Amino acid sequence: MVDRFLDSPSEQSFEELFKTFTPQLIAFFRSRRCDASLAEDLAQEVMLNVYHKAGQLRDRASFRGWLLRIALNVIRGHYSNNQANRVKTVDLACVTNRLTTHDSRKSSGTPGFEFHHWMAFLDSRESEIMKLRFIEQWEYHEIAAAQAVPIGTVQWRVFSAKKKLAPHLMPLREEMRKAA
Repeated sequence: MVDRFLDSPSEQSFEELFKTFTPQLIAFFRSRRCDASLAEDLAQEVMLNVYHKAGQLRDRASFRGWLLRIALNVIRGHYSNNQANRVKTVDLACVTNRLTTHDSRKSSGTPGFEFHHWMAFLDSRESEIMKLRFIEQWEYHEIAAAQAVPIGTVQWRVFSAKKKLAPHLMPLREEMRKAA
């Protein structure tokens, strides 16, 4: 599978690689005390690096070591104090209770209204994926199967949407933290 991807990088060969190594990377990051959401994001970042830098691998036999080196660099980068390299996202688990209802008939200021307001910042594909992931609580593989796209595409769209929503949800997160 690794050789197939390295010989002819394609969406299909990368998807096989992604399905095999992403759960291992998530377990690796979880063993380093990352929560589930962060572990998934870091694993995606590693796999994105693998996709873009596969041509730089000199010795195919050392693929796993190379992958681990990338993972270590990603987690070091995440925990470094260098804020310039970080992408701001928001952990939607912090606002899950505010997202559970989405009745558009409710007045402004209610969770349903806020949810629709937040979704307006996203394109239609991202909005649909966010609804499936965080309202319907579908797993990534279920969304990928339903939309006939690779799981990595689903994960990237969720990450991208969280990145877009971060500036709008950070004040809410801080408000909830102060109230607790």
